Amino acid sequence: TEQRLVKVPVASLECQAFFDATVAGKFLIKFCRACGERHFYPRDICPHCLSAETEWQESCGLGEVYSFSVMRRVAEPYAIAYVRLDEGVTVMSNLVNCDLDDLQIGQRVRVVFRSIGGVHMATFTPTKDADFESPSTPSHGPPRMTPQNRAGARSKASE
Repeated sequence: TEQRLVKVPVASLECQAFFDATVAGKFLIKFCRACGERHFYPRDICPHCLSAETEWQESCGLGEVYSFSVMRRVAEPYAIAYVRLDEGVTVMSNLVNCDLDDLQIGQRVRVVFRSIGGVHMATFTPTKDADFESPSTPSHGPPRMTPQNRAGARSKASE
């Protein structure tokens, strides 16, 4: 099978620590000491309050699929997704080591690293929470869409 070409990111000084950590199997996110918010993609200035008082924190690497799309009109189908990490930040990445037909919004995933062109890229794969410790950090952002609240949202929209 023909391997899909993936553009390898170039690490800048601002995000070098992130790429260094991926070699050790760690996924880092930024935390702002000024406002207490976490953010991703790695950058020195907090996008929430514009403070430069940011520091690296290790993510537990667990989250859930917020949205995804399966690319099928290619030689080797693949999935890209927005994954909301348990720390509250959202990451765009690939979903790997899974049946593309079984993917679901809200599905639990964990980070796995793949070496591409000498760079360790963070991707995600489905998992069961029982395999990992649950973090104490609450999830942020809008509530997860479930069949129950999706039906309620549709009926409210039609009123």
